[in-house]
Amino acid sequence: MAADDDKMTRSDPRSRLSAYVGSGWHVIRTRGPNQVQFWLIALAIGIAGGTAAMLFRRGIDALQTFLYGTDDITQLHTWAGTLPWFWVLCIPIMGGLVVGGILHIFTPDGRVRTVADVIQGAALNGGRVEGRAGLASAFASLITLGTGGSSGREGPVVHLAAVISSKVLKWLKADGVTGRDLLGCAVAAAVSASFNAPIAGALFALEVVLRHFAIHAFAPIVIASVAGTVINRLEFGGLTEFTLPDASMLQFYEELPAFLLLGAVCGVVAGVMMRAMFAAEDVASHIQARIGLPRWLRPAVAGALLGALAIWYPHIIGVGYETTSLALTGQLGLGSAILFAVIKTAAVSVTIGGRMGGGVFSPSLMIGALTGLAFGLIATSIFPEVSGSSSLYALAGMGGVAAAVLGAPISTTLIVFELTGDWATGLAVMVTVSISTAIGTRLVDRSYFLTQLERRGVHLAAGPQAYLLNLFRASDVMRVMEDEGAPSEEACWTLIEAGDYLDAQSTLEHALPAFDRSGAVFLPVVQLTRSDQPPTLLGALYHVDALRAYNRALAATAAEEHS
Repeated sequence: MAADDDKMTRSDPRSRLSAYVGSGWHVIRTRGPNQVQFWLIALAIGIAGGTAAMLFRRGIDALQTFLYGTDDITQLHTWAGTLPWFWVLCIPIMGGLVVGGILHIFTPDGRVRTVADVIQGAALNGGRVEGRAGLASAFASLITLGTGGSSGREGPVVHLAAVISSKVLKWLKADGVTGRDLLGCAVAAAVSASFNAPIAGALFALEVVLRHFAIHAFAPIVIASVAGTVINRLEFGGLTEFTLPDASMLQFYEELPAFLLLGAVCGVVAGVMMRAMFAAEDVASHIQARIGLPRWLRPAVAGALLGALAIWYPHIIGVGYETTSLALTGQLGLGSAILFAVIKTAAVSVTIGGRMGGGVFSPSLMIGALTGLAFGLIATSIFPEVSGSSSLYALAGMGGVAAAVLGAPISTTLIVFELTGDWATGLAVMVTVSISTAIGTRLVDRSYFLTQLERRGVHLAAGPQAYLLNLFRASDVMRVMEDEGAPSEEACWTLIEAGDYLDAQSTLEHALPAFDRSGAVFLPVVQLTRSDQPPTLLGALYHVDALRAYNRALAATAAEEHS
């Protein structure tokens, strides 16, 4: 009978196809995908990530159109200036109340997940991010941007795409290397779909999230990035985000010192912007704790401040691309450019500090464009005979501030280059970006995202040699007391009584300095109980075992990054 069933399966094409697909899926889930299968999965993730970015953008546009009553969302700031002041004030407050409720219910800490969490997921969690909190964060950020929040849409989209890749990883039961590569695919698709920039999307994933340029990850990430761009162009066409005037580059070489100076200015501006956001977070948390403000009300208070600012300065509403376009086309005066940059910095600080959600990419582009325009207007007035268009300085400034904030000079330069297609313009941006990144990353821990993680006690800025120590707990590496090579219980209790021991949950980051202080060959590992009871002896961690685990992790990381 079994033979007859096998014969029918071989003769029926549909049965053969079903068996082949089933066998292939089994292989993928148990052994991991081969290269071709992985590329197809990368393509699927790219399509999903690009679609998520497109729907997120459409959702923001629809909400802004409904609440502000404008048919032309590109002129939102101009239209908002004509609305009654109380409506401009109330919209962000209502948005803040909704955001606060969402984050209070669906996140354990009332905090929006952003690019920093994606970087942490890549480094410490095998390419995985939180699903429930991530989806809630994306929805909260959509509400924030749709109701007047002054932040960016690219950061939430990156995390949303990461949630999609994490779901796929769960289905595949993939290892850490595969997980990180698929996470890079999702990020590349999200960025490329947001900016219509496939090259920059791929390099952003490698430079910022994976933080290496391994050959094995390049092909699938490029495939996903191209897929994200295709989704964007099918929906929005092949037009760039900004329409730029023709800029004369005839005097570029004479202007080189000016772009070097602009880079220094952009680095300082980026540092001020990042420190302002961290200061707003600290001040808001202090006030919240001092007055006992419920965490779900914090975004509403921030919304009230934003609404009050928007009454006089409606350009702070949303991602700010209308004002960015005005700066890039030279349609703002010197005073307006400086004032708008200051007000936008304050607005994005209130938005981030108030935990309303959103990213920092778009605000940094806007502030950078305004900074560059102001610098260009001054430069062209002092040296009119050798100065080019002030719009060129605005473009270079946009790249300079954004690169320093993101800690991504390569991908940011390419984003700006893909926005223009002008290599001469790219040279000006490269000069500015190189100097701004060198200065801006010295004012924080390499970037805004890595500084966020450092403030949470996650040390990624120093590289794998620092954060790999946190991947191993003492209980994971210790020798249990039943092992043949374990020390005697008497020797362990002698060290415990002397105060030389490790908690089972301690990481190697804590264990290795403990070995240096004690000079011991091993340290007992205990489970701490109540203060009136002795700890429970679980085993012993040998110094040589800790170093061996650390060295193996370093070797595996080096192999992945250079494969």
